[in-house]
Amino acid sequence: MFKHILVPADGSDLSKETARRAVSFAKEAGARITAFFAKPEYPVSYYGEGALIDPTTPEKFAELAEQQAEQVLDFVAGLCKDAAVPVEKLSLTSDIPYQAIIDAATQSGCDLIFMASHGRRGISALLLGSETHKVLTHSTIPVLVYR
Repeated sequence: MFKHILVPADGSDLSKETARRAVSFAKEAGARITAFFAKPEYPVSYYGEGALIDPTTPEKFAELAEQQAEQVLDFVAGLCKDAAVPVEKLSLTSDIPYQAIIDAATQSGCDLIFMASHGRRGISALLLGSETHKVLTHSTIPVLVYR
């Protein structure tokens, strides 16, 4: 039924457990996985007439984001390797994670998005709506939500 599954990951405990379940699901379905991480944009905050910029340079910020992406994606790839499930890794830079997830699934030709019921955004997810809810609302690709 499903042959190519996008597994968004953020490194949280729930994300890791979801990845384990996704790999098991993919193995049973004979599917392959694209592990995905949404890297944040460089943060710039404006107050009054001047901009307050994080003391980290944009280049250093990008380097740290890439290191985090590799660490998170390597975890998922390791699970896939252990289960003999084909895997590709993908990361995109975006401050709109739900859109990046949908874009990644579309770009990769995935026929299912397998994701956690919520991420690590805490109280802000309650106020703004979870990324999972936004993916469910905007995606034309089926979404399997793991609780």
